[in-house]
Amino acid sequence: LHLCDLAGSERLDRSNATGVAASETKSINKSLSSLADVFTAIGQRASFVPFRNSKLTYLLQPALSGSGKMCMFVNVSPTEASVQETLCSLRFATKVNKCELGKAMRTVETTASCKTGGATKRVHDAGCGGRPSSSGGRCVKRKAG
Repeated sequence: LHLCDLAGSERLDRSNATGVAASETKSINKSLSSLADVFTAIGQRASFVPFRNSKLTYLLQPALSGSGKMCMFVNVSPTEASVQETLCSLRFATKVNKCELGKAMRTVETTASCKTGGATKRVHDAGCGGRPSSSGGRCVKRKAG
């Protein structure tokens, strides 16, 4: 399970950010741009998806590669001063909504086990990449049969 607060794009001229805050704003905008590029490639079923363009997209690759589920919330402001940012957010949401990742699947692999004296099945939830999660994710070992 990945939970990401993408903080939204911010316009430097509106926020009047300087120094570290301006640098953070630029990084957030770059990550969102890279995420948009990934969704565009997925939506067009491109042979190459640019997951390595940012740390955000690189970390989300297992969830966005077709075996995971994704839900996205877009927050917008009803104020007149935020019309441009709201429109940008809604355009981004439209781009994301056009993408189909495919049906989420559960992966089951069978391995030989010396300790149990027989074959075991390892059941992986979608997105774990076939390996136990370090965060206590659900990868369960069961006796085969």
